Order: sequence, then structure tokens, then C-alpha cells
Amino acid sequence: MNSASAWSDTEGLDKATIRYLSAADWPEVERIYAEGIATGEATFETAAPGWQDWDAGHLPHSRLVACSGGAVAGWAALSPVSRRAVYRGVAEVSVYIGADYRGRGIGTRLLEALIAESERNGVWTLQSSTFPENEASVRLQRRFGFRVVGRRERIARRDGRWRDTLILERRSSVAGTD
Repeated sequence: MNSASAWSDTEGLDKATIRYLSAADWPEVERIYAEGIATGEATFETAAPGWQDWDAGHLPHSRLVACSGGAVAGWAALSPVSRRAVYRGVAEVSVYIGADYRGRGIGTRLLEALIAESERNGVWTLQSSTFPENEASVRLQRRFGFRVVGRRERIARRDGRWRDTLILERRSSVAGTD
């Protein structure tokens, strides 16, 4: 699958093309990741990793980019939550949108496609760890059936400041229903 044809167009949203992320996309993916890191509201990370570390930390499937006007506008990928076989169908969601493309519905398109792709690959639970202040991300996830299952208080520091995270999860109605 190399085009957006597998994922539906959503009326009124940026008509970005969703396709699989490849190693050749890394410079743009890394730039977008760095933009998210710079906001201070996307992750505890303070610098984007190199390609090899990023590649090793993400599942080989369900890696997507959104392209708009020929440029990579955002990306989405899944990370395993555990190496234990019993959790093979549980993954952590990452969705990052380039600064110039935020608010145009690209996150909606990416998350919709990521959910479909994850289910095709047998993932039954998606989860995220999101800063409560990242209201746009929380709203986006809730729109797709994620629910807050907990709050980790003062779980870690970012820039010398203790931060909370919300744990959100979405259980598939397609994968893992046996």
C-alpha cells in the first residue's frame, strides 16, 4: 500500500496523502520531531534520536507520513509497550505535525490511518502518555475513542520542572476480539 487510497478522505480536512514512512523520510521526520520537542508539550525527550535509534524503538509496521504539497507535513508511528509476547498487541502512539501544518486536520488524517493500520497488524490496544496541557492532542485522541485511564503525577522532569502525564488508551473493536 503506497498511497492514501487505503484511508478515507475526511471532508474539510487537508487533502494530505498518507503513505508509509521510509528511511528516506527521516530528515523531514526528524525535523518535525524536533519541532514538537521544542514546544515542550509533546515529549520528555529534549533531542531527536538518530535514525537507527528511532527505527529500533518503533514497530516495523504502522509507520506513516502525511505529505501535503509535496512536503512531509507530519508522521505517526507505534512503539511496543513491552517485549513480552502477551503484550504484542499493545502499542504506544506517536503523532507529530510540522509547525506549518498544525490545525489543518493532518493529525486527524494520520491518527485515523494509524488506527486502521494498527488493526490490520493485530494491535488491539493503543495507548499514549500525553501532557495534560497538550489539549489539542487529548481532544484528537478522544475523538477517536481514546479514554483517559489514569494520570501519573510528577512522573518525570522536563527542563527542570516536574510534569504529569495522562494515560489514554483505545481498545480496538476489530483486532483482538476473539
